[in-house]
Amino acid sequence: MRRVAVCSVLSLAFSLAQARAAQSDPPRFEAASIRPSSPEEVAAGRSGCDTTPGLMRCTNVTLKRCIVGAYVVGPERVLGGPAWIDTDHFDITARAGQPIGDKALMPMLQTLLAERFTLALHQESRLGETMVLEVAKNGPKLQQAGDAKSSYNNAHERLDATAITMDEFAEILSRNLKLLVADRTGLTGAFNFTLRWKVDATIENRDDAVADLRWQVSTAVAKQLGLTLKLKRMPVEVLVIDHAEKPSEN
Repeated sequence: MRRVAVCSVLSLAFSLAQARAAQSDPPRFEAASIRPSSPEEVAAGRSGCDTTPGLMRCTNVTLKRCIVGAYVVGPERVLGGPAWIDTDHFDITARAGQPIGDKALMPMLQTLLAERFTLALHQESRLGETMVLEVAKNGPKLQQAGDAKSSYNNAHERLDATAITMDEFAEILSRNLKLLVADRTGLTGAFNFTLRWKVDATIENRDDAVADLRWQVSTAVAKQLGLTLKLKRMPVEVLVIDHAEKPSEN
C-alpha cells in the first residue's frame, strides 16, 4: 500500500508539472514555412497578409511589418534592430491546428518570429506624439450594438463597423493614421457605425499626405461620430528590438 501511495504522489506531481509546462508553453502554429521573396515579387511591390480561420499567408513582407501585425502596433512604435528588417522581404505560410481567428493567430505569429528570426524585444515608455480619442462636447453619435458578431470593413476612405468597442476602433485608427490612437472616451460596450473620409490624391509628399489624412479623419470622426481626435505629446509604449537574425531554413 505504501509503494502504491508513493507512486500515486509521484504521478500526481508529474501531472502537475506537465500542466504547468503546458500553461507556460507559448501558442504556436502546427506548421510554418518561411522563404525569401522572389526578386519578381519584390519588384512588383505587392505585399500583405491574408488570413482565413487557422491559416495565415504573407507575401513579400518585411520582419518589421510582421512585428507591426503580430503586436498590433504602428510602425513608428517599433524601434531598433538591424537595417535588413526594413529591406529584406519574405513569404510566410503558417497553419494552426484549429480554425481560429486573427486574435488567436497573432500570438502564434509572435512565437514564430521569436523562434525563426530569433527575435527578442522589450517594451519601453517614451515621450511621443499620440492621437487621443475622446467624446465631443455634444456627446457621441453611436448606435449601441445588439447581438451581432463583431466585424468591420476598413476599405479605401471608409470604415463600416459592427459591434466593435472603442478600444478596437482606436486600434483601427492607429493602423490607418500611422500613429498610436489612445481611447479616452470612457465608452463601454460595442457599437455599430459608419465612417467616411476623403483622401487628397494630389499630395505627393508622404509626410504631407499623412498629415492631411489625419486631419480628414479627425474632421470626419467629429462630424459623423460625435468624437474628437486630438494630437498630444504623452508617454507611449514602444517596442525596442534587442536581437534579430535572418530566418533559419524550413
